[in-house]
Amino acid sequence: METTRHFTATVYVVEGGAVALHHHDRLGIRVPPGGHVDRDELPHEAGLREVYEETGLEATLLDDTDPVDAPAGRTLPQPRHQMLYDIGVREDGGVYHQHIDHVYYARVDSRAIDPAGVDEAPPSAWAWYDRSALRNGELDADTVQLALEAIDVAQNGDG
Repeated sequence: METTRHFTATVYVVEGGAVALHHHDRLGIRVPPGGHVDRDELPHEAGLREVYEETGLEATLLDDTDPVDAPAGRTLPQPRHQMLYDIGVREDGGVYHQHIDHVYYARVDSRAIDPAGVDEAPPSAWAWYDRSALRNGELDADTVQLALEAIDVAQNGDG
C-alpha cells in the first residue's frame, strides 16, 4: 500500500535560555511551532511563517550554513535535523502517512505570545521551558533533546 509523505517544518524558538512549547490538542503532547510546507514555500520560510502564525513572534533563524558560490543558485539554510514521523498507521502496523520534518532553531526577542493566525492555540496553551523544566517535565524524548540543543546553540552563538 502507498505511503503519502508531506514536508513539514518545525522551529524551536529560544528566548533567554528557554524554548516555547504548546499543548497540541489532537496529538496530546507539547510541541514547538511548526506545520506543513506550502507549495510555494521553502522549508525555512514555512517554519518562520508557522512561528509567526502560532506565536505572533518574529523569529531569526540560527543558521551556520556555509555559502556556496553558485552563479545559478543560492544556499538555503540547512535544517539542524531532518526527521521522519509516522503520522498514520494502519491496524496491521503499516504506515500510510508520514511527515518529513525540517527542524530549525531560532531566536525571538520576546516571550509575549499572541497568535497571528486563525484557529491557533491560545496564549494559555503555551509555556516557556528552561533546561530544568525540559529535563523534569513529561515531554517526548525527541522534544527534550532538540529543545536542549536549540538552547545550547542560541547561547553559544553557533548560528
